Amino acid sequence: MQLIDSFGRTVNYVRLSVTDRCDLRCVYCMAEEMTFLPRTEVLSIEEFASLGRAFVDLGVTKLRITGGEPLVRRGIIELLQNLGQLPGLKELCMTTNGTHLPQYAQAIRDAGVKRINISLDSINPDRFRQLTRFGDLNQVLAGIKAAQQAGLKIKLNCVALKHYNADEVPELVKFALDEDLDISFIEEMPLGKISEHGRAAEYVSSDELRSQLSLTHELQPQDNSQADAGPSRYWQVEGYSSRIGFISPHSHNFCGSCNRVRVTATGRLLLCLGNEHSVDLRQQLRSEHYSEAALRDAIVNAMHHKPEKHYFDLDNEPQIVRFMNMTGG
Repeated sequence: MQLIDSFGRTVNYVRLSVTDRCDLRCVYCMAEEMTFLPRTEVLSIEEFASLGRAFVDLGVTKLRITGGEPLVRRGIIELLQNLGQLPGLKELCMTTNGTHLPQYAQAIRDAGVKRINISLDSINPDRFRQLTRFGDLNQVLAGIKAAQQAGLKIKLNCVALKHYNADEVPELVKFALDEDLDISFIEEMPLGKISEHGRAAEYVSSDELRSQLSLTHELQPQDNSQADAGPSRYWQVEGYSSRIGFISPHSHNFCGSCNRVRVTATGRLLLCLGNEHSVDLRQQLRSEHYSEAALRDAIVNAMHHKPEKHYFDLDNEPQIVRFMNMTGG
């Protein structure tokens, strides 16, 4: 069985946001003073396991565990172990801020995760603290080392902001190259109302970043048709195996090849990151008449509501009121 939307796109990649909680407060992701969800509204580990099984039964081959910060979720290793054993699942991966990797990297790898994305918006300690509001860069660098030692394949993610960290792009690339890591630079997405900065004022396009980077590195375009490319457009520097990616929801819309959906911590199946089209799967999971068949039917029927594309308007924000920590990126 396959999940196919109204535009003929096959959905084979699902991101499960297992919590809205995080131990950082990144300025582009959430407000400094957050009210998090009551635990009764968040899906249980067993409910997430049921969802993972249903999606894989429907032809999904890749699951990514996200948050918030997924490693603050109690029972996360148990969930990874459960999902990692699903027949038909080709890849189980995770996105994390890296702060808990010194403790969990080996357990994650042992549970079946082979690749992780780590958020890293600066390698300047003071600037890192400013962007995360109170994060410790050394803690994340230690997490990267722990992940490397555990044998995890790592990609760094950097949200580029014009007056915060755009000037640091060459230095971040040098760090990635020296550590043999992939890295992607992401145009900020207008999700949730924030007060730290105006999103239009901080917008910097992927083309601008690549132009800046070309002053210090000779970039060679890569084949972006490979299965794990996703929305990133990758380049390489001769003599290095690391890939340098650019994710461009504003300047280079990638919706035509979208193969993914997301499930929030409360069980909302989001059909598009930049739209509110969604279906309540928690209602199915907690129904007194629950059945795996009914859950699969709800997922299949939801594909008809997946929109063709997102529409972001930086001058009239936010169109989407939920924060990134609710969505999982």
